[in-house]
Amino acid sequence: MPIATPDVYRDMLDRAREGGFAYPSINVTSSQTLNAALQGFAEAESDGIIQVSVGTALYLSGNRVQNRARGSKALALYAHEVAADYGVNVALHTDHCASENLDDWVRPLLRDSIERRSRGLEPLYQSHMWDGSALPLAQNLAVARELLDESVRANTLLEIEVGVVGGEEDGVEHEIDDKLYSTVDDARETVAALGAGEAGRYLTALTFGNVHGVYNPASVHLRPEILGEIQSVIGGEVGREKPFDLVFHGGSGSSDADIATAVAHGVVKMNIDTDTQYAFTRSIAGHMIGNYDKVLKIDGRYGDKKAYDPRSWGKTAETAMARRVVEAAVSLGSAGRTAR
Repeated sequence: MPIATPDVYRDMLDRAREGGFAYPSINVTSSQTLNAALQGFAEAESDGIIQVSVGTALYLSGNRVQNRARGSKALALYAHEVAADYGVNVALHTDHCASENLDDWVRPLLRDSIERRSRGLEPLYQSHMWDGSALPLAQNLAVARELLDESVRANTLLEIEVGVVGGEEDGVEHEIDDKLYSTVDDARETVAALGAGEAGRYLTALTFGNVHGVYNPASVHLRPEILGEIQSVIGGEVGREKPFDLVFHGGSGSSDADIATAVAHGVVKMNIDTDTQYAFTRSIAGHMIGNYDKVLKIDGRYGDKKAYDPRSWGKTAETAMARRVVEAAVSLGSAGRTAR
């Protein structure tokens, strides 16, 4: 199937809410890792989401060019071509855009989507994340409202972060402390600023102790029950059960029990980056170490071209990453539930 249209993406989220499951949202860095994510979704018979980070967007345009919007568009155009043959629905998303990157990344992509829509075309990306977690909540939500209005014009969804995710991702770093836990008041302010869907649909990353990247499990204390409390209180106030479409950030290394609890409280999307990066690179490391005398020119010899041909180690790396994507789909309950 082709990349999901905005309507198909909204239907995906509705099915996850109603079915009590969530989609893996896989960060990719190249056409290879994008193909690996697609392979994993197809093998799991799961719809899913592929996302690009702020650093990857720059990387994709090439070291010489360094243009986030151009790099993101290039990968999206590639994805629209190759995804058509995988038999699953896949949405495209830009991840963790902080304030300093709005004008050179997300806003140009929104303008591109608005322009495409004026010509009767679908947007290249179906959703964009605004990460205002480094700002005071009122300022975070003020920018979010501006972006939500633009997203409605672009026919895309907005993702926001309310609270703070610990650890570091693409240069944005937060301490592991009490700020990692969103509150009912935070959620109430969010609804006051953005509405409960009537002003435009959005996804919300409420935080419950989440931490990006590799960390010591003893220092992280996930409390997914916070999500249930917020959904219950705000749901009662707005007259809608589970009013938030929730996103689980910093999911690498989380227990199956914490994942299941978060999904039960309305998580429909879980970001996965560290674990899939490791699966991909670990496979390459194994190939290089196991074939060091073939991939290196040792003692004046030329090695073995078949061993250092990027396709030889690339295929196995993609397969290794795909296996981790399948594992995520099974854990989140999306496996076997593609709307083909």
